[in-house]
Amino acid sequence: MRKLAFLLPFLLACRTATPPGTETMSTPPATTSPAAPVVADNTLAIKPDTPARLAQLPRTVIDYDRSLLGENERQVVAKLIEASRAIDEIYWRQVAEENLVLRDRLAAQAAKSPLDRAGYDYFIANKGRWDRLDNDEPFIEPFGPAGAKPPGAAFYPPDLTKEEFEHYVAANPKQKDVLQGLFTVVRRDGAKLVAIPYSRHYAEHLEIAAARLREASALTTNASLRNYLDKLVVALQSDEYRDSDIAWMDLNGPIEVVIGPYEVYEDELFNFKAAYEAFITVVDRAESEKLAVYGQHLPQMERNLPIPDEHKNPNRGTESPIRVVQEIYTAGDARRGVQTAAFNLPNDEFVREKKGSKKVLLKNVMDAKYRQSGHPIGLRVLDPSLTKHLSFDAFFNHVLFHELSHGVGPGLITGPDGQRVDVRLLLKNTYSTIEEAKADVVGVWNILYARDRRLLTSFDETQLFATYAGLMFRSMRFGVDQAHGRGNAIQWNWMREKGAITPTSGGRYTIDIPKMKQEIRALAVELLMIEATGDLPRSQRLLDRYGVATDEITAVNATLKDIPVDITPVFPAAGER
Repeated sequence: MRKLAFLLPFLLACRTATPPGTETMSTPPATTSPAAPVVADNTLAIKPDTPARLAQLPRTVIDYDRSLLGENERQVVAKLIEASRAIDEIYWRQVAEENLVLRDRLAAQAAKSPLDRAGYDYFIANKGRWDRLDNDEPFIEPFGPAGAKPPGAAFYPPDLTKEEFEHYVAANPKQKDVLQGLFTVVRRDGAKLVAIPYSRHYAEHLEIAAARLREASALTTNASLRNYLDKLVVALQSDEYRDSDIAWMDLNGPIEVVIGPYEVYEDELFNFKAAYEAFITVVDRAESEKLAVYGQHLPQMERNLPIPDEHKNPNRGTESPIRVVQEIYTAGDARRGVQTAAFNLPNDEFVREKKGSKKVLLKNVMDAKYRQSGHPIGLRVLDPSLTKHLSFDAFFNHVLFHELSHGVGPGLITGPDGQRVDVRLLLKNTYSTIEEAKADVVGVWNILYARDRRLLTSFDETQLFATYAGLMFRSMRFGVDQAHGRGNAIQWNWMREKGAITPTSGGRYTIDIPKMKQEIRALAVELLMIEATGDLPRSQRLLDRYGVATDEITAVNATLKDIPVDITPVFPAAGER
């Protein structure tokens, strides 16, 4: 669900000055701290380079235009923030059961030294002791293999292997649906595996969230928001989200909010389990209306996909609202490591086929990301002849069309047993990377469609492909073990192998636009057909060959170390400083 890109001339005007509320705050110096202490008391050892790691995510104020909300609406937002804080506490528990104890211990020792403070701050940013920018390497003890993050996070027993789970499900087919369910945790009961519903396992904090949502519902004067919040309360306590997802699609007011378990990135064992998150935003209605035309063309974009007609998905709902918003507050999976620039929900294929999906672009976050890392990376990576073509408008549009492209292509397909099945279940832990790469590549394909039909005229092909190629390292620096980073590694390595991107002098790169267009089509076909057939071995072969950090990628990343990887948001609307 993470990314976006689009915008018309209004964004060009926005680039002339730094928008209020996206100022970069002071960051810890990227200096080497003294060696990690020898633990003689209750002090946790912290890797000495943690201050430098922390500096990769500078604290950045993310504020919003207060004139977009009235007093009543600001009161509603305050209740939504309180509900989101309870959701955040659930996500801490989903990442690791040890998180709460470690958080308290690190908070207690944070005042002891700059290293201890950096350790605590980076722990908070990562929602745990594993560095999400460095292949989940532990920066809080225990280090090395002994401290490795369980691939199933806290959704499964930490010692559960993929093979054991699959063998158990095969031997107990009646439990398959609940064990693989999006909204259950798996635990051992002697020799058995049992599935515990989220609504029961996280009941304490879900009740807190539900209480605050009821209060927000009682306060709001917007009927569509009240309908969504009322249905969301039911969903949180029943694990049945379809009614609330449909109500969210119909949400129409100044406050754009979504709360619930959606993304499966945290479950690196199977991509079965959804993590809780919350986005609270305010709609920029004028800018949203400018972009509505793109959503109306999704059926044509589906028909234009470069795959046989039998693999296209004309049954998805035709609704595709697009919201340009300013972020007010986020929590849970939406606020760990690299921050979301945009999202496309719901993920439930049943709802997508009935209603479509909504694309939400976080404009103030995107602006901060582009200024602090995207544009500087492009200047460093591209041949000087191309740097003048870097375009925020092209970046914004690619993010938008990335999100639009999550809503096209295969979803529910015919499985090996002849039954309709969500392709996510067939591609297992490879799905998130394949889907993110698909959205990127098909996003460019759909931008070309929009340009050919004069729906999009604010940047040219050179700006599109220079920005696309120049900013790939922005995502690869998120970590090639993560879905977005690995998806970009697939694209970079594919384009390099095919000669669409080639090196020039000084470690820079240039592009061949005709080859770029040719290979965008070829890679789109490969990714779409993997999803259309649910072919796990084919998916794994693509990842093994292209989704890797080559020596070249590692060398380029080494030249970017002084550029922030992303941001750590600070939300004044929630009282943060």
